[in-house]
Amino acid sequence: MSESMPSRRAVIAGGLTGGAALAAAGFAAPSYGVEYDPRRPGNRVRLTVLGTTDLHGNVYNWDYYKNQEFDNHNSTTKPVSDAIGLARAATLIKAMRKERRGEPILTLDAGDTIQGTPLAYYYAKIDPIDGDTVHPMARAMNLVGYDAAALGNHEFNYGLPILRTFEDQLDFPLLGANAVDPATKRPAFKPYLIKTFRVGRGRTLKVGVLGLTNPGIAIWDKANVEGKMEFPGLVEQAKKFVPEMKKKGCDLIVVSAHSGPNTSSSYGDALPYPENASSLVAAQVPHVDAILVGHAHLEVPQQFVRNERTGQQVLLCEPAYWGMRVALMDLIVQATWTKRGELKWVLVGSGSQVLNSNTVDPDAKVAAAVQDQHDTVVDYVNSPVGTSTEEMSAARAVVEDVPIIDFVNYVQADAVKAGLTGAAASLPVLSIAAPFNRQASFPSGEVTVRDVAGLYIYDNTLLGVQVSGADVRAYLEYSARYFKKVSGPGPFTMAQVTNAVTPTAPNGTPDYNFDSVAGLDAPLTYDIDIAADPGSRIKDLAYDGAPVTDDQQFVMAVNNYRQSGGGGFPAVSTATVVYNRQNEIRQLLIDWVLAHHTIDPAQFASVDWRLVSGTDPVTITS
Repeated sequence: MSESMPSRRAVIAGGLTGGAALAAAGFAAPSYGVEYDPRRPGNRVRLTVLGTTDLHGNVYNWDYYKNQEFDNHNSTTKPVSDAIGLARAATLIKAMRKERRGEPILTLDAGDTIQGTPLAYYYAKIDPIDGDTVHPMARAMNLVGYDAAALGNHEFNYGLPILRTFEDQLDFPLLGANAVDPATKRPAFKPYLIKTFRVGRGRTLKVGVLGLTNPGIAIWDKANVEGKMEFPGLVEQAKKFVPEMKKKGCDLIVVSAHSGPNTSSSYGDALPYPENASSLVAAQVPHVDAILVGHAHLEVPQQFVRNERTGQQVLLCEPAYWGMRVALMDLIVQATWTKRGELKWVLVGSGSQVLNSNTVDPDAKVAAAVQDQHDTVVDYVNSPVGTSTEEMSAARAVVEDVPIIDFVNYVQADAVKAGLTGAAASLPVLSIAAPFNRQASFPSGEVTVRDVAGLYIYDNTLLGVQVSGADVRAYLEYSARYFKKVSGPGPFTMAQVTNAVTPTAPNGTPDYNFDSVAGLDAPLTYDIDIAADPGSRIKDLAYDGAPVTDDQQFVMAVNNYRQSGGGGFPAVSTATVVYNRQNEIRQLLIDWVLAHHTIDPAQFASVDWRLVSGTDPVTITS
């Protein structure tokens, strides 16, 4: 890669540093419900907790797949792009430390650190970290000076050896009170950290930090943890360790939890412990004062949950993801004395906010520390990973069954089939895919990581759900609403038949809401009659040449967006989940090319659906 490539310089360009950074990032004078003046604190002390979460391997404001700076703006709902990366978050963290120099400050992370970008993938799979190779996230986080980080579920994606090596490279502990040894039931990682701050007049403030990870790891990374580690519930483990921490003299207890704020589970009742349980910890575990929340990728500047036993209002804050925001949590304690004259700190006020990274420069030291590794990965992403036997394009994927979309369906279905167990393993596997990017293509010859990633532009993960034949038909009928109603076989332009206006899509149905469905071991074939009314368009639906019956059972590979209700497609959001390893689909496609070297449509492509008008094929010119 030449020195003129934008990645070498653009990643360290930005806006502000220093004192101006806080105001630009949205810092507001906090209100705690009690008086607190840092210049005249009296018998009160303010603990500041600075937090990040779900960094997912992002150090720079860089999109490796597009080979340009990250940009998520749009003209209607987001006129200004967010900025991502720990380098920018570090600027805010250091500015706040300077602003509150002399006061007690904790810096925490709530997990999902070593997975999510080519930078993270490269140092797990291509050049795995060891005694000589330090993980870029370890370099960056050590320079920031974290006190502790909770384990995220994605920490386990690359296996326990990589995770343990990463842990050894950190200058601070990875906490996981509910990642336990199967035999002893004791934590396999350090459960908590206790830090003592000197706060003047010979007084000390003892703060405990409890780390909790996600029970879903037992499902999502079963292949890496089964028989080696177990993951009980957050509430259950917090009830064990918070009293222990209080007995050791903790005046305040802060939880770093890789578990969302709204009680729910993507895995239903497959586990007895909910996936998103931070609010439950606040409500059901006495003596928790604040929770830094992760996992849900939500921006929650401030939320209070009343503890059911003590009545305390417990503070929760989640700072989005990828370093877009930094959590600023404040806990005000008042010095009191017992009848015996012993000092006791009482929490009298708290509050939180999030700081926006998109107005500040990256921290120069953090950016410089990882620059060589970043450049190596930029070269990797733009280097060949395999070859294609012929050119494949998504340009006509919205009107015909094309090989490049068949490739997505093939890889997805193959991955789901390989991971099925029990009765589901005997069912035929289908897969859904949408034409996310009409500009996507594989050239004939060398294919780069970026070529493959351009086909799948979203950060979706793969699931498998069990559906009936009736569900499959309903799903396809819903998808076929994408087409405008026409009369006759054409010829038509693509614009004349696609992106139909519907009550839920008044500006036209987007391409990403047109899913085709394909079979893995046998073809699923059907016609889409665009001369018919929506809801009555799917004709001659067959699997392996036989008509699909309503009660026939299938496993369908879907993405997490669909499974969570995205697009409003029927059946899949309520269907039984039979596969969920939290694998990113984009990375699965890249891994497949790396493993097989050659992309040959003869292996996976066939024309299984077509547009018709009545019984006549429809002609689409462009």
